[in-house]
Amino acid sequence: MPIIKSAKKRMRQNIKRKARNFPVRSELKTLVKKQLKNIKDGKIEEAVKFMPAVFSIIDKACKKKILHSNNAARKKSRLAKALNAVQEKGTKKAAPAAEKK
Repeated sequence: MPIIKSAKKRMRQNIKRKARNFPVRSELKTLVKKQLKNIKDGKIEEAVKFMPAVFSIIDKACKKKILHSNNAARKKSRLAKALNAVQEKGTKKAAPAAEKK
């Protein structure tokens, strides 16, 4: 336990900030995991519809200084890149089959 008055105040502030930030951070992690699972399972349509919600929560976390702006950009970029890779793989599989007919 802190003894100095300023350290006590700092502890109170940290408790309040943690309580304020925790729901946003928790939702962020949950949505990113869901999106990665959708991409991994090949649920492309669901992942495409879900992408704006994931980007939105990442932007909110960035705006509230829960994530650094570069970290947020990196997360968004990696999610988009993963989705694009799955979409391209899906179209490449479908394209040769269409050409054979």
